[in-house]
Amino acid sequence: MQRNDHYRWLASSAIFGGLDEACLARIAQEVQVLRFPAGTSLFRQDDEADGLHILSEGLVRIHIGHRDGRELTLALLDPGDVIGEIALLDGLPRTATATALAPTRTVFVGRRAFAQLLEEIPQLAIHVILVLCDRLRQNTEQLTANAFLDLRQRLLKLLHDLAVAHGEIDADRAIVPTRFTQTDIAQMLGVTREAVNKQFRALSRDGVIEMTAGAVVLARGRDN
Repeated sequence: MQRNDHYRWLASSAIFGGLDEACLARIAQEVQVLRFPAGTSLFRQDDEADGLHILSEGLVRIHIGHRDGRELTLALLDPGDVIGEIALLDGLPRTATATALAPTRTVFVGRRAFAQLLEEIPQLAIHVILVLCDRLRQNTEQLTANAFLDLRQRLLKLLHDLAVAHGEIDADRAIVPTRFTQTDIAQMLGVTREAVNKQFRALSRDGVIEMTAGAVVLARGRDN
């Protein structure tokens, strides 16, 4: 990846987008490109934070594990998203594991370099705060759904969100690609695969979703 590619991905990222050209050029001096094959970890829960990743290609799953082997998916991240900002800022171990679900490339800024950039570019701190605010809003929304929606409603909401972020959506339907398995969806909801399978069968029977070879199609007029 050439320097102008670094600049382009920085400019389109959630954390650096909106900074002026001089700031982006300075930041581009500190980055390196890292590549991760599908199935490998960018970092693991409880690792020491060594820097910040900006996803430029691929798909990354953020998840936490319990000692009994269960896992909960917290987020699926796309190009432009920021990975690993929390531990980078507070100096504590990583709060979750980041795993590449597809061949993945990131633009990486080391911890010391990022601290130096914060000193040199004061407006960068505001961008960091905005990213953290967005994370907080997402977490609040997820907690609200867990507290007040039943599993059927939570599943429908998740399917809609997956279609918006990773599939297709229009006035009549939302399409979720089948690369998201029922196991993946169960981990996102924090329930068993069997519970998700039961809900899928009920939604299909009720005409709310259609299971095709390549996608789950949600009929938006009947998403209840």
